[in-house]
Amino acid sequence: MEDKIEIAIAYYTKKGQDIIDAVNSNCNLTADEIINYGEEMAVIEYKLTALEVAKEN
Repeated sequence: MEDKIEIAIAYYTKKGQDIIDAVNSNCNLTADEIINYGEEMAVIEYKLTALEVAKEN
């Protein structure tokens, strides 16, 4: 079970890094795009937190 958690953590960490890279590489983002990226990051961070808690238990 721990292997699946580690795989999921790696997956969501990569997805989060992809979003950060997309935001940092684009200087012409609209407010709506920034908000959308922020919402996506919030979901990813929530999932990562839940996975870390599951890993500890």
